[in-house]
Amino acid sequence: MHNVQPGILANETLLARYMSFTLIPDTDPQPALKALAKDFNGDDIVIGLGSALLSALDIDIAGMRNLPALTGKGIEVPSTPLSLWCWLRGDDRGKLLHKSRALTQTLSTAFEPASIVDAFQYDNSRDLSGYEDGTENPVGDDAVDVAIVKDMGAGLDGSSFVAVQQWLHDLDYFETLARSERDDIIGRHISDNEEFDEAPESAHVKRSAQESFSPEAFMLRRSMPWCDASTEGLMFVAFGKSLDAFEAVLRRMVGLEDGIADALFRFTQPVTGSYFWCPPVADGKLDLTALKLD
Repeated sequence: MHNVQPGILANETLLARYMSFTLIPDTDPQPALKALAKDFNGDDIVIGLGSALLSALDIDIAGMRNLPALTGKGIEVPSTPLSLWCWLRGDDRGKLLHKSRALTQTLSTAFEPASIVDAFQYDNSRDLSGYEDGTENPVGDDAVDVAIVKDMGAGLDGSSFVAVQQWLHDLDYFETLARSERDDIIGRHISDNEEFDEAPESAHVKRSAQESFSPEAFMLRRSMPWCDASTEGLMFVAFGKSLDAFEAVLRRMVGLEDGIADALFRFTQPVTGSYFWCPPVADGKLDLTALKLD
């Protein structure tokens, strides 16, 4: 689709840098957004706008909201709304650094960096736990149907919504568990990535089986592992034509649907959580007509 930010549907990338920004109080974001749209290169970046920024512009995008903070039995899912999100893609860490520096300069009149997380592909798209991530992700036309807004009019068609969470793993604990217990947490055998019926109801694949919801809760997941000097985890990124599918899955994982919490929470937890609206493109540039900029 020519009006979709290409990075949303593109092939996997080896490296990524996730940057989020807050709007500086008492500043006009319009000049910075216009400069961002002008400099947009869809091959190596995906842009998302948060509710706070849309509110500052007095713009209502149907379906856009903040990720809800959820609490279950010993589980807390935080909501950390932000103004702007940028997913930089590439295969050279130095080039990603320079792209992020240039991006920060472009936005500096109205936005300040809130967080930067560097991520990477591990062992053929595995999570750092060793299990494959994104199994049964939709592809081709199915990915477009799941992730991309259509029939909403100019400035909206081709857009997408994205849920972004930084998950922090406790691999020291996870690695003390027997292989069979790890498999029970995930619901797949690490040896062949196959699901098994005898997995407990708390297994992640049973908690998050997208076809088991009504309506079905399919989404396009583009997650990648991350690490710094002392910690590691997963940057969970899921695109959808709405935020409803992600939210339904998250509520079941927390145990709010039937009281059974996802076993993933035994060794990992989200430390951030934000929603963003990813505008479409027009003539290869970011299409911000829905924002009604001056």
